[in-house]
Amino acid sequence: MSVLMGRVGWFLIWQAPVTFHGALPGIVQKVLGGRGEPGNLSYLYTLDTFDWIVIGSYFAILILLSIYGAYRFRLVYLFLRHRHLRPRPLGYFPEHQLPRITVQLPMFNEMYVVERLLKAVTSLDYPRHLLQIQVLDDSVDETTDIARREVERYRAEGFDIVYIHRNHRSGFKAGALAHGLKSATGEFIAIFDADFIPRPDTLRKMIHFFTDPRVGMVQMRWSYINADYNLLTRLQQIMLDGHFVVEQAARSRANGFFNFNGTAGMWRRTAIEWSGGWQTDTLAEDTDLSYRAQLLGWKFVYLLEEDVPSELPVDMNSFKVQQRRWAKGVLQVGRKLIGRIFRADLPWRVKLELFFRFTNNANAPLIVLLSLLHWPVLIVRFSQGWFHLVLLDAPVLLFATASVITFYAVAIRHLYPDWKKQARYLPLVMALGLGMAINNARAVVEVLLGRRSAFARTPKLKIESRRDEWRGKKYLFGNDLISLAELGLAFYFVGTVAYAVKMQIWGTIPFLLLFLLGYGFTGTVSLAQGQRLAHLAPSRAGSGERFHL
Repeated sequence: MSVLMGRVGWFLIWQAPVTFHGALPGIVQKVLGGRGEPGNLSYLYTLDTFDWIVIGSYFAILILLSIYGAYRFRLVYLFLRHRHLRPRPLGYFPEHQLPRITVQLPMFNEMYVVERLLKAVTSLDYPRHLLQIQVLDDSVDETTDIARREVERYRAEGFDIVYIHRNHRSGFKAGALAHGLKSATGEFIAIFDADFIPRPDTLRKMIHFFTDPRVGMVQMRWSYINADYNLLTRLQQIMLDGHFVVEQAARSRANGFFNFNGTAGMWRRTAIEWSGGWQTDTLAEDTDLSYRAQLLGWKFVYLLEEDVPSELPVDMNSFKVQQRRWAKGVLQVGRKLIGRIFRADLPWRVKLELFFRFTNNANAPLIVLLSLLHWPVLIVRFSQGWFHLVLLDAPVLLFATASVITFYAVAIRHLYPDWKKQARYLPLVMALGLGMAINNARAVVEVLLGRRSAFARTPKLKIESRRDEWRGKKYLFGNDLISLAELGLAFYFVGTVAYAVKMQIWGTIPFLLLFLLGYGFTGTVSLAQGQRLAHLAPSRAGSGERFHL
């Protein structure tokens, strides 16, 4: 669900200086090649190689981002066109013919949420004799004792529930799922991560879609129990809603490929096995298996109108770890499958859709580079009088910026009666997305270099209301050098804004401030929360579990 740096980054092209400065004669003089007006503090007063590199790089990046903006408009169009086409089951299983389901609960060090998860799963409205529950626990802390105790308690109550513990983390989540599948008794496999709370009717709402023998997977939308906990969780909600409302629904209802989101879904067991099973060579085992299955012809169903509540990370460092893992995982899957996809007998619209899906996060390094180009671009365009290039900026602005605004606005408009109230957060959503550029660019570079990086799971802390406190709990991450780099770019934009004010390039200032806010927010909050964590629990700071993949 990373998903997210790429789509937010399109907003950055608003920074292009499109306002006229000074009197018209001065503009004409500059356009014709004259030198800057008296008082211009820029030292770049002639067009040289450096000017061409700056301007060329700037517009090349903007054009690339505008292409992705046009793609985002297409997703919005497909969603609006098909939003009323709700999927319906081909038939319904009679009560006495309901198939057996295995519910898999993969977990690693989930001491705060394991009891909540098991309470929800054992409350599922499905015949008890047709339901197997597997607790797939790779934990190395107190979670093992809690999980064992809870499993024994529910087994004594008559549930078919088993506790499976591995003394290693080979393959991580994919490895745990594959290990559990060997002893699974269900024809269908439902999967819920430890921070999810399935409603009692969740299984019944999914199972009937499998009356169609072509259906291999059914996915439900994520919802969030703690979206109003703080500003960060509110912004995450909007970002993820864009993915789960517009992207997933558009792809599924327009007969494209879409991916299982790792949880809150159900698989046909034969679809998993015939597609090569859970593989452990990427950080996005869910996306990997999804596209391998659809390449073999399995049909996927997305239930936009049905949701499974979950818990959002409430601190910046955990959020950044999650986003980096998602970004890297999707790129790894793209690197693994893109050749197979383009050789497959698929419509070209599906192939192009998957290309954009895989490469979306690869824009993060471009956003960082463009951030660094802001100040030189202001200097060159002010000195040379290149404000007539607004004719090129305008279509880029349309495809890039408007696509982001539309993307998230459509998502919240579809879900929430109070969408106008939530719309006020859109500028902050864009700023946060820009601020995540360095974090996600690191994931992109690691994939391009083929570098195996640390696997870091997202902490689940049972934060359900504003009264709950996350500081001082285990599993949290401390600071790293990325936070310092973000603050460095924030100070860079302080200088850029100061230059724009000095040169009276007023039209650029609101958009430069957006970058300043984005980098400043991510860097400052990361450092502040990391320092507070170190102060409250020195032995736990930076203790988030990391393993190499």
